[in-house]
Amino acid sequence: MRIEAFWIDTWIKKHYSGVDAVYIIHDAAAKEVDEHTFYHSRESGGTRISTAYELAAKIIDSRYPPSDWNVYAFHFSDGDNLGDDNPKCLEILKSQIVPKVNLFGYGQVESPYGSGEFYEHVHELIAAHPNVVATRVPDREAILGSIKEFLKTGK
Repeated sequence: MRIEAFWIDTWIKKHYSGVDAVYIIHDAAAKEVDEHTFYHSRESGGTRISTAYELAAKIIDSRYPPSDWNVYAFHFSDGDNLGDDNPKCLEILKSQIVPKVNLFGYGQVESPYGSGEFYEHVHELIAAHPNVVATRVPDREAILGSIKEFLKTGK
């Protein structure tokens, strides 16, 4: 899943100056990390996506006010999340992230370990929020199509 993040990151940095990228990793808890750690670490354990969304919202509010920044947030996952965490994730997305970003992109990568159900929750936001894009990435061949879907949207 990080290969798609890498190619989006590379494309954005090539085409735009002044890009400030922030990397968040999570399993049961989220933390901000540097680029190298993001691309080389492997998280394990229970997944609580809301911890990453809470951290992202705090970072946006403290460092990237929408009046001064164009904010694009991408989340890649296998779709596995603790079931009782899904309502909290959606609330954070609807109230604290989606209103403040130009684009929220969710890419769900096929995995034998994940339930894959989180995609459905994010997909429900699309009708009411044109700056939300959700893609499924079943294999490496689907990465380019997913990237195109993300980058054609936004404001």
